[in-house]
Amino acid sequence: MKTTRRNWFATCLAMAAWPNVLSALQQAETAAKSSTPTFEYLDPATAPEIEAIAAQIIPSTGGPGAREAGVIYFIDRALSTFAIDDRETYRTGMAQLQQKRQELFPDSKSIASLSNEQQMALIRTIETSPFFALLRTHTVLGFLGNPSYGGNRGEIGWKLIDFEDDMAWQPPFGYYDAQVKEGKS
Repeated sequence: MKTTRRNWFATCLAMAAWPNVLSALQQAETAAKSSTPTFEYLDPATAPEIEAIAAQIIPSTGGPGAREAGVIYFIDRALSTFAIDDRETYRTGMAQLQQKRQELFPDSKSIASLSNEQQMALIRTIETSPFFALLRTHTVLGFLGNPSYGGNRGEIGWKLIDFEDDMAWQPPFGYYDAQVKEGKS
């Protein structure tokens, strides 16, 4: 390849970006392996509230659910990285949900302290809201996504759906051969 100013400049930019890329990968790996993860965006009062709702979306009945998969850490990482624009939706949605909780259960202190039945009654009041749709999406993504993103601890979600994390996938033996033999190539 001929060395031009454009190629030289592109190579320099790529080389300059490598330390940042490697640092981000190292930070994600360290956070995923940490036995006591910390929150980057969510505060200690809000995290259990969101986790309680996520645990109702993917409950732990009959097997591990959102809580065991660490979905709350995926949501936290999402809100501090690629889903920064969704912070306001979470902020207003949680404020509305806390207001509904106070109306329905005036003696309660938090969403997390409500019984399962009370939490489901509370969720039914917001199930058509944009906040709940976003939270449901983040919960499913955190449950089934790559563990390096903060959720799916111990590959719980993948095990539930029998997903094998292979680097390469092979078609079933003879799959293409059958089409060629039948003249369908």
